[in-house]
Amino acid sequence: MEPRSSGVRPMCALTLLLVSVCPLCCRANWMWLGVTPPDDPEQLSCGDPVLSARQRELCRRKPFLLPSVRDGAQLAVSECQNQFRRERWNCSTTREPTAVFGYELTSGTKETAFIYAVMAAGLVHSITRSCSQGNMTVCGCDAHLRGSGGGETAAEAWQWGGCSDNIQFGTWFSRKFMEHSVKNLSSLTSYTLSTMNQHNSEAGRQAIERTMSTECRCHGISGSCGVKTCWRSMAPFRRVGSYLKERYEQSIQMSNRSRKKIRKKDQRRPLNKHQLIYLNKSPNYCLEDKRRGIAGTRGRRCNRASSGPDGCNLLCCGRGYNTHVVRNIERCECKFVWCCFVRCRRCESMNDMHTCK
Repeated sequence: MEPRSSGVRPMCALTLLLVSVCPLCCRANWMWLGVTPPDDPEQLSCGDPVLSARQRELCRRKPFLLPSVRDGAQLAVSECQNQFRRERWNCSTTREPTAVFGYELTSGTKETAFIYAVMAAGLVHSITRSCSQGNMTVCGCDAHLRGSGGGETAAEAWQWGGCSDNIQFGTWFSRKFMEHSVKNLSSLTSYTLSTMNQHNSEAGRQAIERTMSTECRCHGISGSCGVKTCWRSMAPFRRVGSYLKERYEQSIQMSNRSRKKIRKKDQRRPLNKHQLIYLNKSPNYCLEDKRRGIAGTRGRRCNRASSGPDGCNLLCCGRGYNTHVVRNIERCECKFVWCCFVRCRRCESMNDMHTCK
C-alpha cells in the first residue's frame, strides 16, 4: 500500500499546481450547455462537470430548472451568432467544455462583455418563459399586476389581466446560477475581469425588462372594445439581442487601477447600469490564432457590394478574395394541379460567391 500512496501524492500535487497556474483553462464552463445537441437527454445532469460546485448544489435543489438552463444557453449562443454573423468575430464556438468561446471569454474585451450579457439574458428569458407556460410550480404569472391599469377617460380605461411575464424569478435564478450577487458597481474606480463580468451580466438581465412591452386585447360585442385587458410580455429574444448589440457598439472602456495611466475624468464619469463595459481593446480577428482560439476570416464568405462589416474589403482585412461560380438548382413556377398535387419546374441559376483569401 505504501508505494501506491507515494505515487498518488505527486499526482495530486501536480494537479493542484496546474489548477493554480491555469485556473481558467482547467475549469469547464456551464456555457458549454449552449452548444450541446438539444435532443440529447444524457447531457443533462446536476452532476455534470461543466457546472461549478455551487451550481451543482443549486441544481440538486431545483433539478426541474436544468432543461430551461440548457435552453437559455442555446438561445443565447444562437442569438450571439446571429448578431455577429457578418462581422470578423462571428461568435464562433467550440465543443470543448473548457473553451466554449475560446479566448473571448477571458479577454476582457467588448466581445467578452456581449457574451456575458447575452448569456445572462438568455437564462432570464428561458426561465421566465417556462414560468409563464405553467411548467413549474415555484413560479407563474406576475400576480402583482391586478386591477385597473389606467386611462384618462372611461373609453380609454383598461385593467390588468391575462398572464404577465414574471421576470423576477428568472432574474433571481440567473444571478444565483451565474454566481453573481447584486452589488453597487457604479461607485468603483477600477475594475477586474470579475467585476466587469458581473456588471455586464446584470446589464443583460436588465435588457429583458427594458425590452418588455404592454399588450392588450379588447373584449366586447361585435368587436367593440367595451372591456380591455392588458398584460406585460417579454420581447422576442431576437429583439433583446438587437438591443444588446447596440449596447455592445456603445460600450465603454474602463480604467484599471493596475495600469499606470488613469484618466481622472474616467473615474468621475457616472456609470449607467445598462451600459456594457470592457477593459481591453479587441484584436482585429483577421488571422487565425489557435493558441487564443481566434478562427480568423480566411475562407469566410463576403459581400463584394457591401460597404459594411460583411464587405469583402473589411471582412477580408485587405487580403483580397476569391470568386467562385456556384450552380443552384431549385423548384420554381409551381402550380397546383387539380386534383391534388403541385407541379414545379427545376430552375437553374449561376451565382458568384466570394470568399476571403
